[in-house]
Amino acid sequence: YEPVAGPVTSEQWSCRLNPEDLELVQQAVKRSLQGEAYYDVEYRIQTPRDIEPRWIRSRGRPILNEAGAAIQMRGISLDITDRKRAEAALREADRRKDEFLATLAHELRNPLAPIRTGLDLMKLTKNNPMLLEETRGIMERQTQQLIRLVDDLLDVSRITRGKFDLRLTPTSLADVVQSAVEAVRPLIDEYGHQLYIELPQFPVEFNADPTRLAQVLSNLLNNAAKYTPEGGRIGLRAERRSNELVLAVSDNGIGIPADNLEVIFEMFAQVDRPKEKGHSGLGIGLTLVKSLVEMHGGSVRVVSGGVLQGSTFFVHLPILENESPLSEIQPPAIRLHRPSSKCRVLIVDDNAAALETLSRVVRMWGHEVQTAVDGQVALEIASSDVPDVILMDLGMPRVNGFTAAEQIRQQPWGQKVTLVALTGWGQPEDRRRTAAAGFNYHLVKPADPAQLQSIFDSVLPCSGA
Repeated sequence: YEPVAGPVTSEQWSCRLNPEDLELVQQAVKRSLQGEAYYDVEYRIQTPRDIEPRWIRSRGRPILNEAGAAIQMRGISLDITDRKRAEAALREADRRKDEFLATLAHELRNPLAPIRTGLDLMKLTKNNPMLLEETRGIMERQTQQLIRLVDDLLDVSRITRGKFDLRLTPTSLADVVQSAVEAVRPLIDEYGHQLYIELPQFPVEFNADPTRLAQVLSNLLNNAAKYTPEGGRIGLRAERRSNELVLAVSDNGIGIPADNLEVIFEMFAQVDRPKEKGHSGLGIGLTLVKSLVEMHGGSVRVVSGGVLQGSTFFVHLPILENESPLSEIQPPAIRLHRPSSKCRVLIVDDNAAALETLSRVVRMWGHEVQTAVDGQVALEIASSDVPDVILMDLGMPRVNGFTAAEQIRQQPWGQKVTLVALTGWGQPEDRRRTAAAGFNYHLVKPADPAQLQSIFDSVLPCSGA
């Protein structure tokens, strides 16, 4: 604190005092004069030099003459403006946290409701293939929404803790845009929006993390779709300006108030949105966009004319002249065809529902399946009937997945087994631990069926055909 030094007359003190705090201070001084030893009060003052009011804490006592009458108030006044600002920031952060948790519960319940209803509907509808397929499609889309929510939460957590790494590779702008549009197309179609895409005439290739850039664009397109009235217009435009790539996502939606333009990228920040469409967002999507763009060495900004005037988000990304041409690096082809022979698969998970559903899917793909509820049972089964592939959860009772993998690798028969960690933990440290334990792959639940089929395909032909 910085003390306010020197004597101050009552007139000087009164003219600086915020009128809203005058009565509070007068009452504190009055109580002191009536017998309380000290007054202790916080109030605001403002001088011509101050842009904003300053907070002061005054503590003192009256000085009495021989007759017992007050002749002076003696004490100390401290500038506590910084403390008050910190307290206000903490209150705002706490408010945002509470709002975020309430919104998170709401956003999770939204997709869970049709999933649960769909399960009930499938129980009742046994011989109507069209209705079953329609219900399955609804449940699949809602499950993808859940996955997206959880992935965004994990990504933001990793970024804020400094444990997030980009996987830079020669990248095609057209591929990034296609991936982003495919991810958000169902929502755009649901609301009947028109999507206009304008890309440079010549291919643009640069070093980036294509998955994360697609995530940036899909988040911006997703926001545009949610906050634009039905039948709206959404635009995605890209152009190369010298050594810079500029992407613009625009809409004719509800717009952003001027006082929210500066805070919209902050964690848990929420702009008042109409709730009748059932979308409010977690307040982390734009934070994630900003972080990912800045990790690429770029910047992001938003322009809006205000309420009902639409919005445009601009993403600026650097393009370095010495970046390698895309054609020099060819990604490996992933085979997604159905296997022509069987693999012996052991699935290990202490979650009975997850174990049952995954087992059914793998059997429907034509493979032989055995199951175990923990690492100890898995070791016993595998030692007597060696599988080709083991899909194993990590957090299990008795013997966990890490220990089971290490023990499997110590066995002569365990050297040829393909070990796949199938877990809810997906941080870089988790992946390092599974690799150290002997796992060949690390898949995060719920695993992409194409990834699983590709793994099975890679170990064929199998001895169990």
